[in-house]
Amino acid sequence: MKKVLFISYYWPPSGKASIHFPLKIIKHLPSFDWLPVVLTVTEDTFSQKDETFINEVPKEVKIYRAKTYEPFNFYKKFTGKEKDQQLVASETISTKNKSIAHRLSVWIRMNLFIPDARVGWYFPAVNQGLELLKKERVEAIVSIGPPHTTHLIGKKLSAKHKLPHIPVFIDPWVDISYYLNYKRNKLALAIDNHLEKSVLKNSSAVIFVTETMKNDYEKKYSFVKNKSKVLYWGYSEEEFEEIEIENKLIEEKTIVHAGNIFSYQNPISFWEQLKKEIDSGNKIKLKFIGTVDPTIKESISEASLDDVTEYMGFLPYKKMLDEVCSSDFLLVCATEPRHVPGKLFEYLRAGKPIIAFGNRNDEVKEIIKNANAGMMFGYEESGEEFFRKYSSFKTNKEFVKGFDRRSISEEFRNILNRL
Repeated sequence: MKKVLFISYYWPPSGKASIHFPLKIIKHLPSFDWLPVVLTVTEDTFSQKDETFINEVPKEVKIYRAKTYEPFNFYKKFTGKEKDQQLVASETISTKNKSIAHRLSVWIRMNLFIPDARVGWYFPAVNQGLELLKKERVEAIVSIGPPHTTHLIGKKLSAKHKLPHIPVFIDPWVDISYYLNYKRNKLALAIDNHLEKSVLKNSSAVIFVTETMKNDYEKKYSFVKNKSKVLYWGYSEEEFEEIEIENKLIEEKTIVHAGNIFSYQNPISFWEQLKKEIDSGNKIKLKFIGTVDPTIKESISEASLDDVTEYMGFLPYKKMLDEVCSSDFLLVCATEPRHVPGKLFEYLRAGKPIIAFGNRNDEVKEIIKNANAGMMFGYEESGEEFFRKYSSFKTNKEFVKGFDRRSISEEFRNILNRL
């Protein structure tokens, strides 16, 4: 069986959503004659923990870990937070926090930590990677980003051992969505663009998780065209096998949003429409699983929805799926045109009507339309039409099956075999 090295900052017991794609690919690859070896961090102190993911790792997969210098520990001290206080992703880049300490820390993050805040992992991971490559006879290197520091590690190991490198782009690099509200200095941008280009030049193949991101990169770097491939984020069929998907007949309807939601994903008119629906006699409850930006909470309060809104915080993955499958409607918000939220595929499998928001995001709109799963609106729209049509949406299960991660893993195998 051939071996392939996966470099992923996030790994069990981290509960980070970014873990789902690489973990499931790694789980299925041995059945397609590729045995993964994993290089990850010693401890991810930023993410919430989900111990259940540990059981997902195949016993035959060897895990190597490298220490990291975690800047978020310094962020806590600098902004006056307790050492053991859990950070909320949306708050670390919040535009609402106007304190000097926060604004300075964000400036440092945007302009001095290049390519990202995990750059402190680079040298320990490269050293550990060089050691493991002496023991493991791997035939290819795969890096999962963000953090895009992983791609620099993959490039270094690839060049040193003359091995093919496949970077997987879950999000864009230089203009990732959380830079939207910030202006980076020209030198930082120049360095970041140089690093991005060098990784893509060195790569033997490049995987993107959305068609729009692939097209965007091909316009930016024409040399990527002949080696780029789209593998959607997908969902895992086995996760749904033991879940009973409810079709409730009770009068109250529950809308669930799973995952982090940031200030730039705020459908203000939708909250106002929910209030109108409730005032007209419809019983609706709103649930958030994950972190919610303070700006979103403020908008919900202004719409007088506090009494019907529940902030559930972080939930282990299986409990999150239970909530999704017992909902009546599912809410998803795209960050920008190149973004297809990973949760969308689990929503599709759950088969509940989906209401989506996102500006100029034709890819999400097309997927939902092809699945007959719901409707998409711009952030300035109210979504009123959804409440008149939701009963007409019957998700096409055969279409959704194409996004099962076992099938995606088989495509990954084919890419590896072509190297």
